[in-house]
Amino acid sequence: MIVTLAFVNGFQKTVSEKVFSFWGHIRVQHYQSNKSLVAEETPISKNDTAEYILQQDPAIKQIQVFATKSAVLENKKEIEGILLKGIDEHYDSAQLKKFIQKGRWLQFNDSLYSKEIIVSAPIANELNIELNDTIHISFISSDELKSSTRKLKVAGIYKTGIEEYDKLFAIGDIRLIRRINNWKSNEIGGYEIFLKDYHQMDTVAAGLTNALPSVWMGTTIKEVYPNIFDWLNVQNVNRNVIFIVMSIVAIINLITCLLILVLERTRMIGILKAVGATDRMIEKIFLYQAGLITLAGVGIGFMFGVGLCLLQLTTGLITLDESNYYVSVAPVYIIWWQVISVCAATAIVCFISLIIPTWIIKKIQPIKAIQFR
Repeated sequence: MIVTLAFVNGFQKTVSEKVFSFWGHIRVQHYQSNKSLVAEETPISKNDTAEYILQQDPAIKQIQVFATKSAVLENKKEIEGILLKGIDEHYDSAQLKKFIQKGRWLQFNDSLYSKEIIVSAPIANELNIELNDTIHISFISSDELKSSTRKLKVAGIYKTGIEEYDKLFAIGDIRLIRRINNWKSNEIGGYEIFLKDYHQMDTVAAGLTNALPSVWMGTTIKEVYPNIFDWLNVQNVNRNVIFIVMSIVAIINLITCLLILVLERTRMIGILKAVGATDRMIEKIFLYQAGLITLAGVGIGFMFGVGLCLLQLTTGLITLDESNYYVSVAPVYIIWWQVISVCAATAIVCFISLIIPTWIIKKIQPIKAIQFR
């Protein structure tokens, strides 16, 4: 149970943080019905009043602007369609820098727009892109049916391990997107919002939708990538199944163990009853011995379970296929109050189940028990 909890918590925490690091917990953008949530946005103007509302919300940790634009990357006659995520110089890069495998973060020194781009490792492999290469990026305007091409230098190559990001997104300057879309200098695709506690996503998003301009909407990242979070929720089902199975096995083993102890001591029970011992006194003797067995088992299980988790945490012995599990090493996250709760609940449930075999003691008759072989 301890190992199961640690691995499930590790998966959910690590994968969730990867998803959140790229898009935040909530996206605020212009509302458009029947439009994919992962697509180019209708521009909105930066609004001081709206930003003040966002900044005053105690649940919100940080807000950042973004915009996306469909484009085609070309390198050495190889092409690949992408979605360019535009950010500005105030963007907190700490969330994404940890995923950069080669190179560095974008620089915003150019007064027009940054001539740099960060591409993902899968896209770089498909297009044979190396660090510091100059690649062509082409944008197609759906309104004017014209294309516009720019040359950008590859400043970095990233890999999150999440296919939905790595096979689609590149990171560039939002001013380039404004220039291509003929947006004003204060127009953006939307805001990405980081919360202090991601469990409040639904509540905060609903509140923002009511507080912000009517044409804006707050969308949680769970709504944008429901398949990832549905997969993470399945881990809870697996955890519960394992808990139920382990509990049944433990209870059956303990009841069997105590039954054997009682049957082996039938003559002793008969003698104790013959000299005046009550059923209650004899039950306490066996419950005391059963309690020692339970506590010893819980203690050994605690040391063994936590030991395995710490071993994985320090060595990373168990590796995974990152394309299927979003992580290359099985993550472990120990929540100590959960571990203590599991140990305490296991001990209580097992001890209660041990009362059942002691009912046999009441049915043992001293004369027959003394003659028992």
